[in-house]
Amino acid sequence: MTSALINRPALGNFPSSDWASILRTGILSVAPKGLNQVFTGMSGSDANETAYKAAFMWKRQQQRGGHHVDFTPEEISSSMINQSPGAPQLSILSFKTGFHGRLFGSLSTTRSKPIHKLDIPAFNWPQATFPLLKYPLEEHLQENRKAEEESLAEVEHLITTHPLPPCAVVIEPIQSEGGDNHASPAFFRALRALTRKHDILLIVDEVQTGVGATGKFWAHDHWNLTDPPDMVTFSKKAQTAGYYFGNNDLRPNKPYRQFNTWMGDPARAILFRAIIQEIQKHDLVNHTANVGEYLYSGLEEISKRYPGEIQNLRGKGQGTFIAWDSPRRDEFLKLAKGVGINIGGSGERAVRLRPMLIFQRHHADILLEGVEKIFKT
Repeated sequence: MTSALINRPALGNFPSSDWASILRTGILSVAPKGLNQVFTGMSGSDANETAYKAAFMWKRQQQRGGHHVDFTPEEISSSMINQSPGAPQLSILSFKTGFHGRLFGSLSTTRSKPIHKLDIPAFNWPQATFPLLKYPLEEHLQENRKAEEESLAEVEHLITTHPLPPCAVVIEPIQSEGGDNHASPAFFRALRALTRKHDILLIVDEVQTGVGATGKFWAHDHWNLTDPPDMVTFSKKAQTAGYYFGNNDLRPNKPYRQFNTWMGDPARAILFRAIIQEIQKHDLVNHTANVGEYLYSGLEEISKRYPGEIQNLRGKGQGTFIAWDSPRRDEFLKLAKGVGINIGGSGERAVRLRPMLIFQRHHADILLEGVEKIFKT
């Protein structure tokens, strides 16, 4: 760690002699199923930006006929004036109320709050409606199935008709900033099939959901995919960032195409390795799943006593990634701090829980007692 902090290399040019080992024993040791490579970055936004760039390069190389086909003089010259074909007319499809970062490309796929986007020029990229499920899920099976089918139909329509053809779809397993919105595993499996059908990539944004918070190391493990995503982005709990991938065709065909000075940070990768070791040592993923089940059951009981206060309780079976809608959300958040609970909101009405992985049952009891105290007063 001392060496990594003092001798921080420009990784794209001068990786340290132990960099490959740091990756193998850390970041790559928890790679999602089917993805055995990683491109490291500086933040969640950066992870998504570089994943988008990889998707565009992949599609254009595919259109040219493969890695071995070189750029044309027209492509080279037109790229310098931001014109096609060098700057191709392609897009990334995202979902309404999604959040993927605040940098320039990622911001064009962020749809959660106007304050993030105001005054910033944006790409004319398509957005589909994320399924708006009704709760309790078991009481609205038909309506929710219809909402997911309509969303998938909209995605396919945009893929086939948008003037800037999408080369990838980006989606969060649980829309976090946009209100903790969920969809079923069947929806995500159908979305994966749809991207295959139209030969575009599926990017799963696990910046918020990854590293154990949902009771699985990666939230998309809940989907039971037989065909993995093309890329999975990560950051936050990992304390480093990047995207995983498995297809060698996602590697650029020339140096400096996917590049910046730092391309991540060895010190942060070493931190993630230590975090992984602690998670495994204390079985924190299963721990989070068990505590989440306990916490959800407690909130479910409170919601029965105060149905007007806890609406659309969601996150069952998703570890401690739990949320509900409140008719007086902002007031509730202030009152919660008054009883010693630091809790946040997302979207327009959602109260969301984001406890750390070492959150235990007695902590859940404190939370449940505090919530009930607020409702009683």
